[in-house]
Amino acid sequence: MQTIKISGTDDTPGVILDKENGLFQITGRSLPEDVAAFFEPILEWMAAYAEDPLEKTIFDFKLSYFNTASSKLLLDVLLNLEEMVEEGHDVTVRWYYPEDDEDMEEAGEEYADIVEVPFEQISYSLD
Repeated sequence: MQTIKISGTDDTPGVILDKENGLFQITGRSLPEDVAAFFEPILEWMAAYAEDPLEKTIFDFKLSYFNTASSKLLLDVLLNLEEMVEEGHDVTVRWYYPEDDEDMEEAGEEYADIVEVPFEQISYSLD
């Protein structure tokens, strides 16, 4: 399975989907001009991965900002992970947020309420 590595920019998140090394993460800021086009290969990769996932999947979200359009596509990523859980796979989401950013903390809490996936909320210092 081919690895996806997208370097983050001011408008697009960094993405690593690397089955071989068990590394799954979306980081940075997400406000791409065409959010559907940006997330399409990610969602396609996730669907293929769900056919034969690792024994344990830990997916890290470490976003500093995302717009409304991105929030729907992030939910689609989480719904893919939820389907894997429903099929009996071991999946954990780690939602990282800056310790002083209540909006990002609440976003993680809201996603955790929507999807049936084990969620870890992890605050970190920007220092």
